Amino acid sequence: MSSDESRPLLGEIQPQPDERSLQSENYLSQVQNQGLYLATFASVLGPLSFGFVLGYSSPAIPSLKQSSRPELRLDDSQASWFGSVVTLGAAAGGILGGFLVERTGRKLTLMLCAVPFVFGFTVILSAQNAWMLYLGRVLTGVASGITSLVVPIYISEIAHSGVRGMLGSCVQLMVVIGILGAYTAGLVLEWRWLAVLCSIPPCLLLGSMAFMPETPRFLLLRQKREHEAVAALRFLRGPLVEHQRECLELQAHAGEQEALSLAEFKNPSIYKPFCIGVSMMFFQQVSGINAIMFYAETIFEEAKFKSSGAASVIVGSIQVFFTAVAALLIDKTGRKVLLVLSGLIMAASAAIFGMYFKMTPPIPNNSSQVLFLNSQLSLAVTEGHSLAWLAVLSLGLFIAGE
Repeated sequence: MSSDESRPLLGEIQPQPDERSLQSENYLSQVQNQGLYLATFASVLGPLSFGFVLGYSSPAIPSLKQSSRPELRLDDSQASWFGSVVTLGAAAGGILGGFLVERTGRKLTLMLCAVPFVFGFTVILSAQNAWMLYLGRVLTGVASGITSLVVPIYISEIAHSGVRGMLGSCVQLMVVIGILGAYTAGLVLEWRWLAVLCSIPPCLLLGSMAFMPETPRFLLLRQKREHEAVAALRFLRGPLVEHQRECLELQAHAGEQEALSLAEFKNPSIYKPFCIGVSMMFFQQVSGINAIMFYAETIFEEAKFKSSGAASVIVGSIQVFFTAVAALLIDKTGRKVLLVLSGLIMAASAAIFGMYFKMTPPIPNNSSQVLFLNSQLSLAVTEGHSLAWLAVLSLGLFIAGE
């Protein structure tokens, strides 16, 4: 192909929208996704490890509260720190991940984050006092923060438009599968053996990512390694497509990667999506879902459920099911529709949940608000309150909407 024929790809005379759409369809029709799915599976072992970190404290705290060793026996305050200190590590990990991902690359950063995962759980299982437990949680939190930043970038840069939404949804799906895995394993494993189990996914992450390619975008735009980028695309797209064509398109859009200045935030096309994205993440975090995930078994114990562990598994199962449904629908219904539907379900279920407890008599309790509400729910269920099903349904809907 001559240079004149390839010039439209570089942008002086761009194809018309219909022509670009036809070119994209022809390109995607020749793509073979086996390598892409393999690389995605290897990368989402990171979110799976993250899920095990989030879910670990729920079954571990009741065991630690009843430990035969006084130096490891946690009181309520220490148990609260054990569950929540992981978020401090995650905050630090997010900052560290932002530094590493642009300098060492997406692939190497993912491999490196396996180290604090494994080391953190090793510190926990060899702990001699509460401070070692805290340290282990902080280290796994650092790894979780790095993972939550790097994996979505890696997947978005290796995936093509036809499956990018579905593969991106796998990140959250693997997180909730990890949470469910920790809850389920906690039914039969003591906290030390559970820590051993939780260290297996990051080991698999380290081994499998060693055989996966770096993202073509990083190789082209950061490292200027065109031959390696073409080889990565051959692995990710199969041998039938024009790999050079996609490389040219990535180079043509290199200008989009320029850093933003503060002055540019005056532009509505910049600050509006920025504010929307930050607001969505903020309100998702303050909805209270993480508190339920960290302390699920403790909450159900305080609520006097007969089997708090089984109740936690049910909560995790609901999350996994509806996250999988969202992953299958996201490319068909669009992101906005699912976000609006999720918000409406959460708002309605929270309102119904509050109305139910407004109608039930208060019960004196010195526990936190979440434990207090769950205690009332348990009492209503055991005493056969006529509207008890409403509280159970609203709680299930809230988790489904989240």
